[in-house]
Amino acid sequence: MDTTHSLSIRPISSKADRKKFVDLPFRLYKDDPNWVPPLKSEALGLITPEKNGWFSHAEAQLFLAERGGRVVGRISAHIDTLALTMPAEQGFGPGCGQFGLFDAEDANTAQALINAAEGWLRNKGMAKVLGPISMSIWEEPGLLIQGYDHAPTIMMGHAKPEYRGWIEGAGYTHAKTLYTYDLDITQEFPPIVKRIIQSGEKNPRIRIREVDKTKFDEEAAVILAILNDAWSDNWGFVPLTPPEIADVGVKLKPIVFNDLIRIAELDGRPVAFMITLPDLNEAIKPLNGNLLPFGWAKLLLWLRKPKVRTMRVPLMGVLKELQSSRMASQLAFMMIEYIRKAAVANYGSARGEIGWVLDDNQGMNAIAETIQSKINKTYEIYQKAL
Repeated sequence: MDTTHSLSIRPISSKADRKKFVDLPFRLYKDDPNWVPPLKSEALGLITPEKNGWFSHAEAQLFLAERGGRVVGRISAHIDTLALTMPAEQGFGPGCGQFGLFDAEDANTAQALINAAEGWLRNKGMAKVLGPISMSIWEEPGLLIQGYDHAPTIMMGHAKPEYRGWIEGAGYTHAKTLYTYDLDITQEFPPIVKRIIQSGEKNPRIRIREVDKTKFDEEAAVILAILNDAWSDNWGFVPLTPPEIADVGVKLKPIVFNDLIRIAELDGRPVAFMITLPDLNEAIKPLNGNLLPFGWAKLLLWLRKPKVRTMRVPLMGVLKELQSSRMASQLAFMMIEYIRKAAVANYGSARGEIGWVLDDNQGMNAIAETIQSKINKTYEIYQKAL
C-alpha cells in the first residue's frame, strides 16, 4: 500500500471518471480466479442515468478514492424514492438510503469511502443506510460472505473476503441474509416430489406453459403483474417500473429461451411463473470486459444455442392468494421439473442455482431443501443509523 501520498475522496460525474469507476475492479480482482469481469459497456450503463431506467425514480452519487493520482477505491450512495414509500418493517421506508458498488484497496480507504457515502445521504435527510445494494435491490444486493471459492452466476455479486470486516468495522450490523442454492439437475427429484408433480399433471385446472418470445412484451407484462403481487410483502420489495422493465428486456432478451421460462395457469388464469437464465457469465468471463475485437462474434455464436453448465433461477413467484396453499408448492415443483428436463436435454446443463432467497422465506427455502439443493453462497445486507 502506498503511504507516501494522502488519500482523497471525491464525488464524480464525468464520463472519464465513470470509466475509472468501472475499471477499478479489473485491477483489484485480476488475481481472483473466481471473479467474472463484467462487460464494461453494461457496467457503464448501470451508472449512467440516461441508460438505466432505475434513475427515473432514484438518484445516486458516485465517489472515487485516490492516492497519488491512482484510483484505490469506489462507492455509490443512492436514494430510491420508491423505496422511501415502502413500509419500514420491510427494510426500506422513509429516511432510508443505500450504498453500493463498493471496492477498496485497504481498510483506511474503505472507511473513508463509507464516511463519504454516509455524509452525502445524511445531507439528503436520510436517517438510516442499507448496503451494499448495487444499485437497485433487483440488481446485485448484498455482500458475499460465504462461497468465495467459485464464480458467481449472472447478476450475482462477488467480493473480497476482507470487505466483511471493513464494513462491520464501520459500525454496520445485520439487516438481512440472502442465500443461493446449488442443485445437481442431472439427478431426478425425490419420490415425494415426483408424486406431487404427477398429481398436478392429472389436474385439469392446471396448465404449465412455456413463454412465447415472439410476444415478449405481453409475456413480460404477465410476469410483472404476478411478480409485483407475489413479492409485495417481502423484505426489501420495491415495485419494478416500466422504464426498468424496458431496460431489463433489452439486456436479458438475448438469453430468454421459451423452454426455460414457464407460466403456471390455474383455470386459465396466470398465477405463477419461473424464470431461468443460462449463466451468461460462463460466456463473458473469457472476454475480460471487452466485446472488441472478437468478443461480439464469440458471444453471438454462444447465444444462438448456448451449451452451458449452469442455469440460474433468479425469480419465481406465485400470487399471494395462493401462497399458503399446497397448490403453490405443487406449481413450483412442476415448473422446476419441466425446466430442469429442458436445461439438461437442450442445453447440456448439469447444475442449477436458485436465488437469491431471503433467509426467512420459509416457503422457498422449504422447496429448495425438498428438491435436495444446498446453500452454496451467502450474501449479507447491512444497516446503520445515520
